[in-house]
Formats: sequence, structure tokens, C-alpha cells
Amino acid sequence: MKHFLDIDQVSAEDLSSIIDDAIQVKESRKGFTNGQLDRDASLTGCVVALIFEKPSTRTRVSFDVGVRQLGGQSLILSGADMQLGHGESVSDTAQVLSRYVDLIMIRTFSAETLRELSEHSTVPVINGLTDHSHPCQIMADILTFEEKRGSISGKEILWIGDGNNVCNSLIQASAKFNFLLKFSGPSALDPDKKVVKAAIADGAAFEIQRDVDAAVKSADLIITDSWVSMHHSESDRSSLHNVLAEYQVNENLMNKTKKDALFMHCLPAHRGEEVTSQVLDGKNSVVFDEAENRLHVQKAIMRWCLNKI
Repeated sequence: MKHFLDIDQVSAEDLSSIIDDAIQVKESRKGFTNGQLDRDASLTGCVVALIFEKPSTRTRVSFDVGVRQLGGQSLILSGADMQLGHGESVSDTAQVLSRYVDLIMIRTFSAETLRELSEHSTVPVINGLTDHSHPCQIMADILTFEEKRGSISGKEILWIGDGNNVCNSLIQASAKFNFLLKFSGPSALDPDKKVVKAAIADGAAFEIQRDVDAAVKSADLIITDSWVSMHHSESDRSSLHNVLAEYQVNENLMNKTKKDALFMHCLPAHRGEEVTSQVLDGKNSVVFDEAENRLHVQKAIMRWCLNKI
């Protein structure tokens, strides 16, 4: 049984095979309507539980549509609707769901919830996001980059802003896909030191460069994210804005990088905060291709979990 919990827990070979499969699955659907089944409908006969303890647009829609295109049936569950949100243990929930479904995706707060669910489940579990990591998003980012620019190996990627859960997964990916990752943001928002240490031990090339104007000059890809995430309180908002103001991705900053450097953002974006509309809608931006690729790469992840690749 194969879970997809974090990028550092999957081999580089398997991660590459997931990217390759996503490309093939996407290519094979050219000319299809979004409601048409894939040609091989490889999840026919499978039921997939999609659990959301956090609000979601892209994760919910992309997984639901992906299951349907693969010929499976999706069961969307919210934490508020389940006994999991009313005192039932994660381990009991995992054991019960395993009797009903063939695959579980969970979007939750605590990484501990994900860990416990996977330990007690007898079917594969996919991490749809936790406060610690967001591996499906980074797999979509890598797929998008390689569609546009070829192999990401040896390239220079710059993360700007808050060293959050998405950044943690990108750090893990830098070791598996062999690219240089630079972080530019305030020291108070540096990425998790344990994640960085483990990735470097796994072969990652990682640097911190506070001067964002200097850091951006040689980047092949620039990525940022919202300054205020779902787990931040309202009281955090103004302080985060003050700390991160100099790290806004705007036209002035993009003019200092390579002409063909790509810009990504996992969305939703707060226009005028972490990124301006001019950049988000500009010629370097691939944010909507990136969002679409969540669908294709997650289908490949589900196929990998169920040994369909």
C-alpha cells in the first residue's frame, strides 16, 4: 500500500513517474469535455473519500473532477459532518472508512491528524494539505514548469515571502528533483529548520538571501503565496503585512529577473498584497495553468497510490 503524505517520503523515481503519467493523462484528454471519462478509466469501481476540515476551492474541485474522469466515485465529507469533528478518534475513523472506500484524501490542519489517519487506514491516504505541507501543489508546480521550460533539474527557483507549508514541500522537492532553491523573506518567517536540515541531508541545494532584489536576478521561477493563511488569526494580519511589504512581487521586481522567468502562485491570490495584478495577469505568469495542473497531477497521484501506473 502506498500513501502520498509528503514529498520527502516518496522516491525521486516515483515522483518523476507521477509527473510523466500526469503529462500523458493530460495529453490523452485533448478534445475531451471535462465530463468525459479518461480512455482507460483506471479508477472504475473505486470509491474515493475526500475529507475537508479546511475550506477549499481548487483541492475540492480538482480531486472531485479527477475521480470522476478516472471513472471512480467521490464521497465529499466535511469535518463538521463527520463524527471526526465531534469526538471520534482519528484511528477509529480511519478503520471505519477503510471498510467503505478504496482511497482517502484529507485536507486538514494538523500533520498529526494526517499521520494518524495513514497509520490506521488499510487503504492509501493522500495529503491534500496540512499546516505543515502541501505536496500536491508542488507536484502541480513542477509539472507546469516542465511543460513550459523542460526539466527542472539544475534550475534556480526563488520562493519569496513566508516560509509556510507550501514552501516546506518545495524544499523537500528540491532534493528529489535536483534544483537550487533560494528563500527570500524576513527571518521571522523562515522555513521550518527541521525541514531544511532534513532536505539538505537528502541532497538539497538551499540558500537564504534576504535581499530580494539580488535574489531575483538569476531565478528561472519565482513563487510566492498569500501573506495571511487560513491558520493565521486576524490579529496577525497587520503585522504580517508590515513585515512582508518589501517582498511584494511587482513589475519593478520582475524587471530585475530573467526575461523568461516564470511566476507562480498557488492561489487564491490577494491582488495588491503579495503580488500585483500586473504580475499575476502578466506574460510571465502561469498561475492558471498551474491551477489546472492540480487536476492532472492529482489524477496521477491517485493512479500511483492504487498501482495503476
